[in-house]
Amino acid sequence: MSKPLCRTAVLISGSGSNLQSFIDKTAQGEIDLDLGVVFSNKPDAYGLTRAKTAGIATECLEHRNYADREAFDRAVAEVLDDYQPDLIVLAGFMRILSPWFVKHYEGRILNIHPALLPAYPGLDTHQRVLDAGEELHGSTVHFVTEELDGGPCILQGRLAVDPGETADELCARVQAVEHQIYPEAAHWFGQGRLQLRNGQTLFDNKPLDVPVIRDFP
Repeated sequence: MSKPLCRTAVLISGSGSNLQSFIDKTAQGEIDLDLGVVFSNKPDAYGLTRAKTAGIATECLEHRNYADREAFDRAVAEVLDDYQPDLIVLAGFMRILSPWFVKHYEGRILNIHPALLPAYPGLDTHQRVLDAGEELHGSTVHFVTEELDGGPCILQGRLAVDPGETADELCARVQAVEHQIYPEAAHWFGQGRLQLRNGQTLFDNKPLDVPVIRDFP
């Protein structure tokens, strides 16, 4: 009897380009995930259309209808828990999660950040990298903890910065990297190869002290 697929909830706020990479790679059999629900805090998010086209259930709650961050997060969890998710994937979900939410799904939330963490947490990473004259840039998949962009790193996709490129051009290249590494890391989790235990990432039951690196042209 085969192992059930990892029940996955994907949280979005916008176009859902990373979501589309999950949809495509699942359909092609490249990753073993059950994309059970796509949730958005914005009803006009195009990612909801992507999900519906793929036959995935969708849910939406608008955060502005709630008194504070935790009240919204508790309402979101009540919706998600009906789908019994094993994994929460943040794919452009433009909300800072409350400590309550992080604790509720402890060890089961993945995020992707467009920089080589721990360098350049926060916003506007591409322009900041260009302004600093960095030679390398990329993206990092990490477990989510209460520290913003500070959870243990899992997988990094790395590329060389081209002299003279704009922030928008660099952003597009980094997004293409994200579409490769994010589904891969989630696939590892779904296979049971990846765990967060006592604040430490374990990969194949061994401590992962530095992230796995993928270099891209």
